[in-house]
Amino acid sequence: MNVEFLDHDYYTDVITFPYAENAVHGDVFISSERVADNAQTLGVSFEHELCRVLVHGVLHLAGYLDKTETAERVMREREDFYLKRIFPTGS
Repeated sequence: MNVEFLDHDYYTDVITFPYAENAVHGDVFISSERVADNAQTLGVSFEHELCRVLVHGVLHLAGYLDKTETAERVMREREDFYLKRIFPTGS
């Protein structure tokens, strides 16, 4: 999908296709293989990493970007904010 729709020739964990601007409305596609690899690399559970990439995709639908260092930092802060609500004990 990354190559076909975005002309990106690399693996990714999540791809988001918004349907409209100014609305959280669209498709979020997640690669379970990438999630499993990421979870192992990061030393977290599959469930935790899956939630992270899902939050990441929804944040994209909400208008957050991650193409610059500043935007990526903001995206990570938002991810952490929501993940702390899903996993309050840091699981």
